[in-house]
Amino acid sequence: MQTITDSKSLGFLIRKERKAQRLTQEQLAGLTGVGVRFVRELEAGKESCQIGLALQVAASLGLSISVGSRRESAP
Repeated sequence: MQTITDSKSLGFLIRKERKAQRLTQEQLAGLTGVGVRFVRELEAGKESCQIGLALQVAASLGLSISVGSRRESAP
C-alpha cells in the first residue's frame, strides 16, 4: 500500500495506474464521466480538484483509498 500525503502524490498514483492500464486521459475521462481537463489537473496534483470526483476516478481504475489515524499506529 502506498501512503498519499498530498495532491501531487495522489495525482502521480492515478497517472501511474492509468498508464499501467494503457488508457489515455481521454479514455479515462470517458469511463468515469469527468472531463479530460479534470483528469489532467488531477494527475498534475491540482489542490483544488473535487475530492468526490477524484475518488470516482480512483475507483474506476480499481484503486481503493483508505484513511488511518496516527493514533492507530502508536504503540
